[in-house]
Amino acid sequence: MKTLLGKKVGMTQIFHADGRVFPVTLIEAAPCTVVRIRTKDTDGYEAVQLGRKGKKGKYQFLREFKNGFDAEVGQEISVSAFQEGDKVKISGISKGKGFQGAVKRHGFSGRNATHGVKHEHRTLGSVGGRFPQRVVKGKRMPGHMGADRVTVKNLEIMKVDAANNLLAVRGALPGAKGTLLEIRSL
Repeated sequence: MKTLLGKKVGMTQIFHADGRVFPVTLIEAAPCTVVRIRTKDTDGYEAVQLGRKGKKGKYQFLREFKNGFDAEVGQEISVSAFQEGDKVKISGISKGKGFQGAVKRHGFSGRNATHGVKHEHRTLGSVGGRFPQRVVKGKRMPGHMGADRVTVKNLEIMKVDAANNLLAVRGALPGAKGTLLEIRSL
C-alpha cells in the first residue's frame, strides 16, 4: 500500500492526446518520512506513522496509517512511488460553511410564497409530531455545515511530476487551497 501526505494546490485541466479535456486537482506532495512503526507487541496494533516537514524543517504534520506497509524508520516516500493510471483514495477536511439553515444544509424547498405564509419562506416547518412528543434524533434541521472529514475514492492519477513533487489527480478533492490531504493507493 502506497501512502503520502500532500497539500492541495488548486484545480486545472489536462488535454489528452486524442483531444479530450480532463479536470484535475494538483497536489504538492513533498517527500514524507517514516517517523515511527507501531507493532502489536509494543503498541497493540500495527501502523506506520508518516511525517511531513514544514518550512522550519520540523514535522508540521504527523499521520498514522493502520494498514501498515513494509517500511523502515527514516525511509522517505515521494511522488515517484505512484504512477500514471494508479487508482487512489484521498481524504481531507472539507470547507467549513458555519451555521446554515435547512434549505442550504439539506436542500429543503422552503415554504410557499402565497396562502398566508408571511416571513417564513426559508423556514423548516414542523419538526415533531404528537408521538413521541419530542424531536427525534437525527432530524434534519439547521446547524453546523462543512468542516468534515471527506474521503473520495477511485480517483485516477493523471500525471506525476517528480521534479516538482506534484500529482495531478482527476476530479475534485475536499477542502480549500492548502488543505492537508492523505493519499492512499487502493
